[in-house]
Amino acid sequence: MKASFDALIAERAARRPLQHLVGEVEFFGLTLAVGRAALIPRPDTETLVEAALVRFETNSQAPLRIADVGCGTGAIALALASRLPALHVLALDNAPGALALAAGNVRRTNLESRVRLVAGDLLTPLASGSLDGVVANLPYIPNAEIDGLEPEVRDHEPRDALAGGPDGLDPLRRLAPMAARAVRPGGRVLVEIGAGQQDAATRILVDAGFGPAETVPDLKGIPRVLAASLPA
Repeated sequence: MKASFDALIAERAARRPLQHLVGEVEFFGLTLAVGRAALIPRPDTETLVEAALVRFETNSQAPLRIADVGCGTGAIALALASRLPALHVLALDNAPGALALAAGNVRRTNLESRVRLVAGDLLTPLASGSLDGVVANLPYIPNAEIDGLEPEVRDHEPRDALAGGPDGLDPLRRLAPMAARAVRPGGRVLVEIGAGQQDAATRILVDAGFGPAETVPDLKGIPRVLAASLPA
């Protein structure tokens, strides 16, 4: 027992993330398994969940169909499905390891009937006009900044879940026109962004055909989420 504890202390001292050592994390009231195959869910992303809950909440019993793009551990999809009984979520990722983690989390939260995992690149597997909305926490860190991140992130998180190109917005540039095609008129898109990306990210959404974007700040007051609708 002591030897195991000492080994854990040594790994933490070497800057391995605590969440990887314990194998799970709390996110929006859910206990989710984590590992090196997917980004560890963070409190900043709860801002995206809260913003989506407000915008997708409905008094109707008609089901809503949304996509969580780049689902990773499945945290966003599961948090939304756990709070909105009328919601059905397609959770998409192109990383087999992330989908395996997400599959375990879908089972542990007993949400198999309303969260379906889909392997694919962004929204390419989905038909035009098939969604009521899209949520996404895509990579948004500029490539040149990754080597300066804390070792817990730089050395232990999947680089593909971090690197967003020269300005951090290349994944959003690809997603925005796909989302404009996949959502029905009046459908919504909500995306998490990094500090200082608000104006450029808003232009990307508007250029793709979405209406003016609302900004939702995180607990530090940093613009963290953009929410926009496709004109009806």
